[in-house]
Order: sequence, then structure tokens, then C-alpha cells
Amino acid sequence: MGKKNNHTADTQTTEETTHFGFATVDARDKASMVKGVFDNVASRYDLMNDLMSMGVHRLWKSTFINRLDPRPDMRLIDVGGGTGDIAFKFLEHGGGDVSVCDINDEMLDVGRDRAIDKGILSGIEWINGDAEMLPVPDNSFDAYTTAFCIRNVTHIEKALTEARRVLKPGGRFLCLEFSHVAFPLLEKAYDTYSFNILPWLGKIVADDEDSYRYLAESIRRFPDQETFREMISDAGLEQVTYQNLSGGIATIHSAWRI
Repeated sequence: MGKKNNHTADTQTTEETTHFGFATVDARDKASMVKGVFDNVASRYDLMNDLMSMGVHRLWKSTFINRLDPRPDMRLIDVGGGTGDIAFKFLEHGGGDVSVCDINDEMLDVGRDRAIDKGILSGIEWINGDAEMLPVPDNSFDAYTTAFCIRNVTHIEKALTEARRVLKPGGRFLCLEFSHVAFPLLEKAYDTYSFNILPWLGKIVADDEDSYRYLAESIRRFPDQETFREMISDAGLEQVTYQNLSGGIATIHSAWRI
């Protein structure tokens, strides 16, 4: 069973309030607050990912794509993937068309620019949309991916229900997300890094200490591996499994729409 982190609070959102990092906020305000965070960090997002993880996020994403096993006839929606990392890897590994859906125009702008720089002029659709209300038809994708996004959603259960809605029967759900460290010694070191080094890096590199403090806090508020596995199952997805990466710092959650 996954271990509850001491920083974790109740992950259920009431009708009136939810969490924004460790703060309690009006649930109606969270989406715009999260959007503000990613508006602020969009231009340095990929650089900060490299610095924060010392490049390990690239290995995690490669493992993630290998789990997906793209095919030319596979149509993918990547939710919260505005800068294009997962979409580009999907295409590079032989995938078909991909729709990148993100609530942040600034992140999508970065992704479009990166696609042009890579010479990728077709095969990608860029959509501004909310993970809780995807602007796409039912049963329209062979695979749904989301990487380091879903913990920022106001109502995670709604996003999971949407994932099932847009998948075709037999479709694959994959989520890569920061999770809960499985080893006490690693957990202590990771906490020290998250709440001291990470905000400092945000201040020095992105001139935004607060956004990176929020990102560290949001990781601690996200459900542990077993709890999230149950949430995926409750949304109607089946054969739910997870694979810890780097001792549980990140986790790949896998499921199918049957």
C-alpha cells in the first residue's frame, strides 16, 4: 500500500473550497490561480524541468512513451502538455495524430514555437481547453496521456471521468505524475530539496519563487499511489496499475477503457 505523506491533507474538494498548495481557496478561483502560475513560468518551464530534476524527467518521459508503445494508427490526446514534450516523443516513436490540450495559451505558444523549431508542421493539433471539460467528442481517441498536470486540476475526479469519456473502447490511459516517496531516507532529502532548493532555483532562473513553492506544495497535496489508483478505478477505467520511478518521486499510472 502507498504510504501517506505527513504533508498530505484531505484531497477531497468541497463545493466551496479546495487547496492551492497548502492554502485553502475558493474552488471557483483555483483554475485561474493555476493558470497564473503557468503563465508566469511558461517561458522557462522546460529549462526549469531540466534543472529541477537534473534531467531525470527526460528519462521518466521516455519510459512513459515506451509504456504507451505508439503506433501509426494511434490517435492521442495529451492533456496539460502545452510545451509539447509528450507529443513530440509520441510522433518520434511512430505515433499517429496527437491533440495537445492545455488551459494555458502561453504554454501552447511555447509548444507551437518548439514544433516549428523541430520542423514539425503537421500531425499536431493545439487546443486551449480544460481537463475537466475537454472540448472533444466522446470515444474519439485511442490513448489519453497527461504528464505533471493532473495534480493541478481543481476536481481530479472530473478530469478522470473526462479521460474515460474521450477514449474509445479499448483505449489506453496513462498518467505521469509526481507522487509519494517510498523510502524514508529519500523522503527526508526530497523534502529538503523541494522546500528549500526548488523555490531558490525558481527565484534565480525564472524570477518566480512563489510559483515553484506552489509546485512543491501541490506535489505533497496529491493523493498517494494507492489512493489515486482507486480514483482512476472509480472513474470507470479498468485494469489500473502503477509503476514507481526514482523511488516514487514520480509514478506512471496505467489503465484501460474496456
